[in-house]
Amino acid sequence: MSGDGISGVGVGVDGGGCGIGGAGVGRVRGGGLRIVRLANFVTPTSGGLRTALDQLGRGYLAAGHEPVLVVPGDVESDHHTAQGRVITLPGPALPGTGGYRVLADRRRVRRLLDELAPDRIEVSDRTTLRWTGEWARRARVPSVMVSHETADGVLRTWGVPPAVAARAADRLNRRTAWAFARIVCTTEWAEREFVRIGARNVVRAPLGVDLDHRRPGRRSTVLRARYADGERVLLLLCSRLSVEKRPGTALDALAELRDTGIAAALVVAGDGPLRGALERRARERRLPVRFLGHLADREALADLQAAADVCLAPGPAETFGLSALEALACGTPVVVSASSALPEVVGTAGASAVDTPGAFASAVRGLLATPEAARRGAARARAEHFTWERSVTAFLAAHDALPAPEPRRPEEARR
Repeated sequence: MSGDGISGVGVGVDGGGCGIGGAGVGRVRGGGLRIVRLANFVTPTSGGLRTALDQLGRGYLAAGHEPVLVVPGDVESDHHTAQGRVITLPGPALPGTGGYRVLADRRRVRRLLDELAPDRIEVSDRTTLRWTGEWARRARVPSVMVSHETADGVLRTWGVPPAVAARAADRLNRRTAWAFARIVCTTEWAEREFVRIGARNVVRAPLGVDLDHRRPGRRSTVLRARYADGERVLLLLCSRLSVEKRPGTALDALAELRDTGIAAALVVAGDGPLRGALERRARERRLPVRFLGHLADREALADLQAAADVCLAPGPAETFGLSALEALACGTPVVVSASSALPEVVGTAGASAVDTPGAFASAVRGLLATPEAARRGAARARAEHFTWERSVTAFLAAHDALPAPEPRRPEEARR
């Protein structure tokens, strides 16, 4: 497979779960498949995962399939939406996560799966929902687990020593690879931890970006001036403010830049459990940082991504980084953690830095040294490699679910 992060589905071999593509597997309804998707850690204010679920659901629906998304919430609900049917089951909130909930009632989830009788299941949580792979195997339903994060990467960001994190991740990943027919990884970087344990049922499918909505033409010098507030450089951090995202690196990089004479300001779009501590740090150091919280208005967020001079993505455990790709589509280069998958995504349209404030500040200076038109043009050109159409095609291939044939017209049926 190519190492540029934009290759499609690789060749996978069925693991311990029910195989995909076998004769007679899956019941076809009108030419399409009912693809039941289960996900935890999705809230109305969450970012990349929520966007990916929405776009993939829309794509499955457009391809003639029947997507059903099951997520936790505070109350039970069942709605038909632009991404297909969305079912919310009550789930407890996890303390210290800023509102994340999980599908904790296994009996209720199992009952729902039995009622839905899926042709495929797709799971976006490798920990608390891994048991659904076993349900799928017993029900003879082909199953896919999407790896949205690396296990050892997350453990390391929480302070677990690298060697211990790697051993724990290997144990978890072996169980995951056994439980599901296929593992989908969005980048080669994310795939490595499964390759390390010899898993042979791994395929790759990149995520995408809405190139019509995120575009350089949204750039507004008026909006930029408002947020820069007299400073020469406008930086942007679009991130959940939690430990694994390392948002403090952005504040420290801003301080480094200002100490070296670069008049920069930072806008933070996102919320999370670390927000209070970060606001105090910015006040104490008298840094020009504006905290906007979660931006529910996707138009306002896109305008902000286009207005910035450079975006920062300091999370060391990111397996793809949709907000970084969105910034590129707006023509804004991104400085990313060299420890993450993002160097594979941004390519030469951004810069990677080791996980220190000084390295991030140096990378920002390097990007600013490139003429604005050149750096913004390169950012957009890179983003154009990633489309949701391509992503949907790759995910459906992982399910062995080709676009369903269109129903025949009555006159055709009589021939």
